[in-house]
Amino acid sequence: MPTQDPSPSALRIIPRDQHPISRRAISPNALRVLYRLHESGYRACLVGGAVRDLLIGLAPKDFDVATDATPEQVKQLFRNCRLIGRRFRLAHVVFGREIIEVATFRANVDDGSGDRQVVDGGMVLRDNVYGTIEDDAVRRDFTANALYYDISDFSVRDYVGGFEDVSNRVLRLIGDPEARYREDPVRMLRAVRLSAKLGFDIEPGTAAPLPELAPLLAEAAPARLFEECLKMFLAGHAVASFEGLDRHGLLPALFPETAAALAANRSGALRRMLVEGLRSTDQRVARDEPVSPAFLFAVLLWPAYCRTLIGLQAQGLHAPEAERRAADRVTLHQLERVALPRRFSLPMQEIWLMQGRFSQRQRKRVTRTLSHPRFRAAFDFLVLRRAASPAHEEDIAFWQEAQQDPDAAIASHPADVAAAEEGMAPRRRRRRRRRSHAAGE
Repeated sequence: MPTQDPSPSALRIIPRDQHPISRRAISPNALRVLYRLHESGYRACLVGGAVRDLLIGLAPKDFDVATDATPEQVKQLFRNCRLIGRRFRLAHVVFGREIIEVATFRANVDDGSGDRQVVDGGMVLRDNVYGTIEDDAVRRDFTANALYYDISDFSVRDYVGGFEDVSNRVLRLIGDPEARYREDPVRMLRAVRLSAKLGFDIEPGTAAPLPELAPLLAEAAPARLFEECLKMFLAGHAVASFEGLDRHGLLPALFPETAAALAANRSGALRRMLVEGLRSTDQRVARDEPVSPAFLFAVLLWPAYCRTLIGLQAQGLHAPEAERRAADRVTLHQLERVALPRRFSLPMQEIWLMQGRFSQRQRKRVTRTLSHPRFRAAFDFLVLRRAASPAHEEDIAFWQEAQQDPDAAIASHPADVAAAEEGMAPRRRRRRRRRSHAAGE
């Protein structure tokens, strides 16, 4: 089904003295790009999230530019420019570590001169049909992202009612919501992510199709879903993103086994731990401390791991074998939906598998566990498990002490250690006497 082509509402121009955007808050490199395009006779506007964030007092991380210059024309103006993309042809103007993305105004309707490919169902594979700024505005996803800061007169230009929606903190899709989601299913995740990040309410008509269309996420590229997960959960609004996914029926489409495990866990312990883990991640981001995708996915998939492990143990598998199989099975199934790279999936599994070591306090095992490269992350995960059950308090206390003074920690549990070491002590093998040739004769 082709996307409906919404018509722009009456243009509203918000002059400089009626909006809070100042050039002092805009990247100097973005200003260079805007001014050079303008001075070369092209239309040049700051667009999208940067304009939205500046209007509500946030500091944008990226500054995107929209223009009527084609990518090839942009490249002629900037030596430090490279052209990228097949689905969306873009110009990247590179200033050291900062990249200013420059996009040509696009249109929804192809008159035959452009390059647009849409598959059955409405998903867009390529979209390089150029048009006017009015065309460009109505093909953007949300009204809040369709605002243009015009460098020619420093005004904000609004074609779809985005200025009012930003003022009211509302997230609204442009056009027919169902058609826009079918065009690009990842927009459903963007709706939840932007709502969580900005504290905006999702407009009822924009939210209504989400539960029904959630299965369309299975058609999205797993690598793209991984990147979207990082944006949702490692940018300081992980708890709000998770709650939004759950509330709008998207969690089973993104993390099917976790959603099933949470639904089956009547005590709510697994949910408490998962939310606490995401809250801890948000706090680390707020303190500008490093956050790890491996630890994040260990938290998100832990309910699925626990449920799978219980099932395998019920089949009679010994704990170590059941743990390994559960870790492999959960990881394999999740990879069908989200492309978790091995550099993250392997440490995630190690964090899970080390949880069984924390009840073992034999001297050699304590030393070996403390020296494991994943010990600190696994111990932090053990502390996190306290949100689900107080049964881990003794283990937490022991390993906190062991990190400072292993000998003292081991000595403080002499009975446990003695019994464990006695049970683990290898049997002494009786030496067999070798028969000499003489004896055998």
